[in-house]
Amino acid sequence: MIVCSCNVLSDGQVRACLNPGPGCPRTPAQVYACLGCSPKCGRCARTIRGILDRALAEAHAACTTTCGAACTLKEMKEEAA
Repeated sequence: MIVCSCNVLSDGQVRACLNPGPGCPRTPAQVYACLGCSPKCGRCARTIRGILDRALAEAHAACTTTCGAACTLKEMKEEAA
């Protein structure tokens, strides 16, 4: 779906620039910079912020689930020893 009609950016393009690590965009302006463009009218900023927030929440949930499972497994191994 097109989220920015001024720059013709899709939600897929926005998600594609959200790579884990220190260089991951945290603001709509950083997303634009990552994609090599700049905001024009700004109407898409809320939508891009929503995509960022959902991606961050999904990453946090995945980490919590994975880390929680790893911690539980470690505790079980320690108890068995």
